[in-house]
Amino acid sequence: MRPVAKLWQLRWKDDSVSCTIYRHGKDLELRLESPTAVILAEPFELQPRMIARTQSLRESLKQRGWKETPGES
Repeated sequence: MRPVAKLWQLRWKDDSVSCTIYRHGKDLELRLESPTAVILAEPFELQPRMIARTQSLRESLKQRGWKETPGES
């Protein structure tokens, strides 16, 4: 499995999480991961609902105090 796109990265104190899309053969997988662990992994399709899901995850974390890392939007 190899990463193909990092959608966003957030930081809270000394912790960070990133939302990254991985490719395995013809399949894509969405992962929310820290530097040491995969927190969430699920199949990903380039569909509006899946893009909305990544935005919802990001907004939920930001509401809990997580911040954009420098250079990310």
